[in-house]
Amino acid sequence: MGTESSVAVGPGLREQAEAAAAAAARAAGVTFAELHTMSEMNQAAALIDRVWRPDSGAAMIAPNFLKVLSRCGGYVVGGFRDGRMAGVCVGLLSELGLHSHIAAVEEPLRGAGLGRAIKLDQRAWALRRGIDTVTWTYDPLISRNAYFNLAKLGAVAAEYLTDYYGAMNDEVNAGTPTDRILVRWDLAGTHVRRTLESGTAVPAVDGAVVALDAGPGGGPVLGLRDARRLLVGIPADAEALRVSDPGPAAQWRTALRDVLSTLMANGGRVIGFTRDGFYLVEHPEQKDHG
Repeated sequence: MGTESSVAVGPGLREQAEAAAAAAARAAGVTFAELHTMSEMNQAAALIDRVWRPDSGAAMIAPNFLKVLSRCGGYVVGGFRDGRMAGVCVGLLSELGLHSHIAAVEEPLRGAGLGRAIKLDQRAWALRRGIDTVTWTYDPLISRNAYFNLAKLGAVAAEYLTDYYGAMNDEVNAGTPTDRILVRWDLAGTHVRRTLESGTAVPAVDGAVVALDAGPGGGPVLGLRDARRLLVGIPADAEALRVSDPGPAAQWRTALRDVLSTLMANGGRVIGFTRDGFYLVEHPEQKDHG
């Protein structure tokens, strides 16, 4: 990855983005529409709650706040299949462009291309408005999200945020620190365009040294950190591990925070995520190992 080589957001790029978004929507069997009415906001809030499952009885996002975001120019979009809202994504304008705050996809459609279709719709929406950067956060322990964001979309891990949201009361995040990776998606950048065209961007790991990996019992094992290129592993399914074995799950959170956040804070750049669950981090100030 490295420094992005960007192009101006001109009509050609916007047309390409619109075509890619339309193709992804067709493949997923959905149509997208901006939401405006209170009825739509109520449906969107209910869908978000079904997916994230807050335990306090309070909505993850109040319908009236969704209405405000929509009215103020934010991205409040529903994905519809057979006339029913099956997905929703919410973003707000920020100093960098658009910050995508939360998304929800109904259980039967997860893994069926709707998530990718939402992001490509979001990209086309942003470019249509002259916005060339989208940011969002994700849990760095969730392998499928890391792979989707970094390898499939071509987003760049910009910052490690420790316990970013504090304690949360939804079923997905309850009982665990809310560490997040902030990603930056340079919509007109060369890397993003090439990744979307090819379908994936998996980095070569030649010469990389393992800094964190799973041990024989499944828990985290620390390795070396004094090489220029480092592999930082995470569990194959951290969400299942939290349920089946909370102890090792908590150990992974601490170990990943120690290794990845320290590397990034000290100048290390995450340059990709491998198919088998490793962040590849490059630290220019270190020498190649061996």
